[in-house]
Amino acid sequence: METITFANGPLTMSGNLCLPANFDASRSYPAIVTVHPGGGVKEQVSGLYASKLAEQGFVALAFDASFQGDSGGEPRHLEDPYARVDDVRAAVDHLQSLPYVDPERIGALGICAGGGYTVSAAMTDYRVKALTTVSAVNIGTSFRRNWYGTDSDAAAVPTLRALARQRTAEAQGAEAAHLPYVPAEPDENTPRDLVEAGDYYLTPRAQHPNAKNTFLFTKSVSRIFTFDAFHMVEDLLTQPVLVVAGSDAGSLWMSTELHGRVRSPKKLQVVEGGTHMDFYDVPEYVDRTIAAATPFFTEHLTARPADQG
Repeated sequence: METITFANGPLTMSGNLCLPANFDASRSYPAIVTVHPGGGVKEQVSGLYASKLAEQGFVALAFDASFQGDSGGEPRHLEDPYARVDDVRAAVDHLQSLPYVDPERIGALGICAGGGYTVSAAMTDYRVKALTTVSAVNIGTSFRRNWYGTDSDAAAVPTLRALARQRTAEAQGAEAAHLPYVPAEPDENTPRDLVEAGDYYLTPRAQHPNAKNTFLFTKSVSRIFTFDAFHMVEDLLTQPVLVVAGSDAGSLWMSTELHGRVRSPKKLQVVEGGTHMDFYDVPEYVDRTIAAATPFFTEHLTARPADQG
């Protein structure tokens, strides 16, 4: 693994580049961008998948989102879906600049909100030839409709009214408000997945000093609530997609929605007994994902006709 930086417009991005065993810089390798969840960093699940994919012969790049981790950007702790989609494009830019990466054989794998961001990026960047989502989350839809998707989009209105009041207060000198990605003190109403997320992010299991479990309220929510990672996916996503999720994940509905709407070559793998968070670091579920993703990427990361990207 090499710690690297790369450009994203005026920002400097920080990444970990994982190389295959017996790496030979004179060869040409397929490459995969791995995209972390909201609030995550490259040292967590996206880095784990990058290292696992490198073991399978791929060059793999995990990176910190702009405004987060070791990457540049102000204000800090901004969760901007549109910027995060652009981060994926910048990571592809960097991979294409590497002499040992075949620019026609680049894929992407995204976890949780990173899965949604990967889908959105691939719809407008056909340099991504194939993609895999793991415990996919469409962050805007899940924020509006709740984790289980049982509310209407109009359920977002009270939060948006609170946002308006807070923005006025901040414009008049109040401190910027922050919200947690996962509840630090869950209760009986907290979804199981988010309880397990707290165990992942807030304990030595995966705790990292660059993952503060916080995002800016006014600047982030105003962007998140109008974002739809799957908008126009029926028509614009032309690349093959592998959708992996657990049967016991409260977020499963987003993976099945994605799979149902996509018209390009697609495969849905629902792993029996898996929860949302099991695919972050539980060996059984990570290994099963890699076992499915490796032949998928091997098959599809080849030169493709111009009309398919």
